[in-house]
Amino acid sequence: MKASDLSRLAAPFPPADIEWKPGATTRDKSKGLAMAYLTSRAVQQRFDDVCGPADWRNEFTAGPDGGVLCGISVRVEREDGTAEWVTKWDGADNSQVEAVKGGLSGATKRAAVQWGVGRYLYDLPATWVRLDDRGRFAEAPRVPREYLPSSGAGAPSGRSAPPSAEAPRERSPQRSAPRPQRSAPAQRPAPTGGEPARPSRPTPRSGQRRIVRPAPSSGDGDSRAPDPGF
Repeated sequence: MKASDLSRLAAPFPPADIEWKPGATTRDKSKGLAMAYLTSRAVQQRFDDVCGPADWRNEFTAGPDGGVLCGISVRVEREDGTAEWVTKWDGADNSQVEAVKGGLSGATKRAAVQWGVGRYLYDLPATWVRLDDRGRFAEAPRVPREYLPSSGAGAPSGRSAPPSAEAPRERSPQRSAPRPQRSAPAQRPAPTGGEPARPSRPTPRSGQRRIVRPAPSSGDGDSRAPDPGF
């Protein structure tokens, strides 16, 4: 991997990759100090995601007083095109339960911290969480927002995050059906010949009085009354 990509190893982990155990407890054993830690599998997955499975390795050797040392090596490419293996070491004591396995896992995680993996967990604020009757956390401790991975940043996690619910699609506004257009009143055909058609006169309403006006004299001796009007 390129030296400029080493900072990706120190990216925060999703809450699903962080596990908790009680540290100090109150006198009445009702609350415990939440201590965050990573599993060995989450550490291995981080190196696989950032470096690639073929560009990192780990090795173990006996440590002082029966402990174990772990060295994690990463193949780093320089800007001039050369590459070299860089190794960082750390160790841990054998655990009380599954001593050898616990010692190897603890040494691996401590060596990973030398590369920046999970180092920010030491900076989490002290949080006291309620304990149940068995001395376990009655509720999951919460990671402050500033210690959560930003969306699209950092290295991918070993565990897949639950799929987010898709936002409901906006429905397009329903359009009202177009109103039927009223057809224009049919026009009477114009007369084809002869005397032009006289305009029709409205029929008088019931109770209205008809008035007959005398026709003006046309000078031709025709004294016929015109059509009734209003």
